[in-house]
Amino acid sequence: MKKLFVLLTGLCLAAPCAGGTKVDDVQPCDEKILGLEVIENLLDREYMLYYGDKGLHYAEACTGVGALRIAESLQDRKLIERIIARYEKFLEPDSFLISRQPHVDHNVEGIVPLQIYLITGDKRYLNAGLSFADSQWENPREDGLTSQTRWWIDDMYMVGMLQIQAYRATREIKYADRAALQLATYINKLQQPNGLFFHGPEFHYHWGRGNGWVAASMAEVLKSLPVDHPGRPELMAGYRKMMAALLTFQSDNGMWRQLIDYEYSWAESSCTAMFSYAMTVGVQLGWLDKDAYGPAVEKAWKALCAHVDREGNVREICVGTGQVDDIEFYLKRPRTLGDFHGQAPVLWFIHERLDKRNHP
Repeated sequence: MKKLFVLLTGLCLAAPCAGGTKVDDVQPCDEKILGLEVIENLLDREYMLYYGDKGLHYAEACTGVGALRIAESLQDRKLIERIIARYEKFLEPDSFLISRQPHVDHNVEGIVPLQIYLITGDKRYLNAGLSFADSQWENPREDGLTSQTRWWIDDMYMVGMLQIQAYRATREIKYADRAALQLATYINKLQQPNGLFFHGPEFHYHWGRGNGWVAASMAEVLKSLPVDHPGRPELMAGYRKMMAALLTFQSDNGMWRQLIDYEYSWAESSCTAMFSYAMTVGVQLGWLDKDAYGPAVEKAWKALCAHVDREGNVREICVGTGQVDDIEFYLKRPRTLGDFHGQAPVLWFIHERLDKRNHP
């Protein structure tokens, strides 16, 4: 398997180096091989804790969920067990993996034990995951939103994903209601007429990964939100408006940019994977036109294949980014290799492609 991966990746990496080579000429990677390589990359690492202190970093939590989904899709019981073993310390109340600080970046770690429950049915993980989802709404605002609301577009995923995971695990409608309300309110406040989202009310930049969190959150919530839920039409409208906008901003090389609407900005991997994931979900579930979005997704897939090295590290990932009212701040953000912010959405994207292949 390792030799085959090296061969396929070598083809992917060699083609872009040739002068004048276009993304259409790059050989496609095999989803299973690439997915397994990125998962092994995760399992070989030390834990990514929140600023090195306590609590699993949200970027690793998102990566862990992607790894679990792929392992389940492949029906690889040994791999599932290895991934679960990495996160079994969620069952220990005082574990270094757990942070009880009331903040979206901490609470979202609950998506990992909830994903384990969805695969195994082990109620210990259900209880562990629900403790994060329930505490997020212990002291809601007067408008019904979580007190952790801060109007960063990243929050749409950190809140929406956690609450919809809780709904998937329990089928209690309160969790779906919370996810729908939070996303709809953010859409109304931050989505612009062009379909993209500002990083925050006072920070008028269409940051790539921030918009990626938005796209992924809407795809995740809409996947499981009941078809007759009163909030569904509004979320679907926001989602489709965003997807249509993204089609117009995809670069010729298949990638999306660090600042989506600034053509001189650099191509960034994490947002490219997030947008591709969200589009793939929409195409497969019939929300988006296959003829319009399918080619864009395939183009992005080829480009991302060329951005993964032989050790399963994704290239050209923007580091964690706060909010600053300065375009240079976004344009000059450091790029890194193998950051979980990029590893995670590549796994989500691969999982959706595997599901399509396994269930045509």
